[in-house]
Amino acid sequence: MKSFRNIYFLGIGGIGMSALARYFLHEGRRVAGYDRTRSQLTEALETEGAEIHYEEDVQLIPEEFLDPETTMVVYTPAVPQEHAEYRYFIDHGFCVEKRSQMLGHLAEGKYVMAVAGTHGKTSTSTLIAWLNRALTGGGSAFLGGISKNFDGNLVLGEGVRLAVEADEFDRSFLRLWPDVAVVTSADADHLDIYGTHEELKKAFSQFVGQIKKGGYLILKQGVDIRVDNSGITCYRYAYDTPCDFWACNVQLLGGGYYRYDIMTPDGPIEGCTLGIPGWVNVENAIAAVASVWCAAKAEGRTLDFDRLREGLASFSGVKRRFEFWVNTPQQVYMDDYAHHPRELAAALASVRRMFPARKITAIFQPHLYTRTRDLFEEFAGALSQADEVVLLPIYPAREEPIAGIVSEIIGERITVAWKIVPREELVETIAAMPTDVVISFGAGNIDACCEKLAEKLREKS
Repeated sequence: MKSFRNIYFLGIGGIGMSALARYFLHEGRRVAGYDRTRSQLTEALETEGAEIHYEEDVQLIPEEFLDPETTMVVYTPAVPQEHAEYRYFIDHGFCVEKRSQMLGHLAEGKYVMAVAGTHGKTSTSTLIAWLNRALTGGGSAFLGGISKNFDGNLVLGEGVRLAVEADEFDRSFLRLWPDVAVVTSADADHLDIYGTHEELKKAFSQFVGQIKKGGYLILKQGVDIRVDNSGITCYRYAYDTPCDFWACNVQLLGGGYYRYDIMTPDGPIEGCTLGIPGWVNVENAIAAVASVWCAAKAEGRTLDFDRLREGLASFSGVKRRFEFWVNTPQQVYMDDYAHHPRELAAALASVRRMFPARKITAIFQPHLYTRTRDLFEEFAGALSQADEVVLLPIYPAREEPIAGIVSEIIGERITVAWKIVPREELVETIAAMPTDVVISFGAGNIDACCEKLAEKLREKS
């Protein structure tokens, strides 16, 4: 890749895009970009030196970024092809690449530890990055969320290990050629891109086929994809089902934390405790441990079990991934990025185990009209695991409305009490309800309500 002095980002505020922007700022490049909305991520980038504007206007592109000889453009697939700035760069001969292509360039020469799946990617890849640091003192990562341990979504460290989130949206993960790959799930999602579940599974099979010779696949037990790569070793992992990597002697501790032993091909790693609660996170931890076990094996080493246990115990999690805001005997409030039925079901099952016999109120903001259209019955089934449900209107993101696709089509199929409220009325609605355990879900802008929701629920405590 040619060494451009300037890097311009279309959609710079996205979680993956902002990590790339931060990387190039660290490398001393000039960075500018466009995003539709101002956010904490864009404000942080501006503080670090990026020039960002929020209107679709070629006139707002800084002059230094108008020379195709010195400027490269990186865009997210969420930016439409008819976007005025995108069209300008294409029509004027700039080097224009997707985020996934750029990530592929930066992965060259690294020992790539990639996590793919329709859910579970961010928590697992972030934990791999943290365990790499705990075990080797180094390692880098491009993450799909804000790590609390690293206080960001970009990790720069010594050594060749690189943890990345391999996103299936728009087939982006097919730009990666990993040494170790985790596949957490391959559920029906992004059907606006793939058309059918079978086509999505074919893409996952293609991704698995790109694991380098001598590499490793860590596949969730029960995930049904074709593995056609004779040059790799495949291991299965699960929460508590015996296989290559799994948890046994699981004990529920106070506050939803767990103690357990992790079974590996080398024997058990006894007395593990993850620094964040929830059985779902225990499952993610097993996948992460399997990844670093494979990396150590490739390096001709064995794992240091003491350092591994310390790394697991000191893991602080990812913002908006099973994140506790309030945790008292009177009120519990947590927030989660879940936006797929399987994620919702797993999170609610985990909360039910953590807080048995307590009333659970689920708040859900559906994300995308197409996802709601394709999965509304599954959403209703998952949400019915709660005791009551509050729905918000659909968050459209990059999409235009689809006739008849509204949050009500989920609500009408929920088997417990439910209501729909506008986002601006959510905090006062929840404050007026008799609540016990509250969890909010969604990948849209529901997180803007978290702080005020927490304040109201703390008052109840």
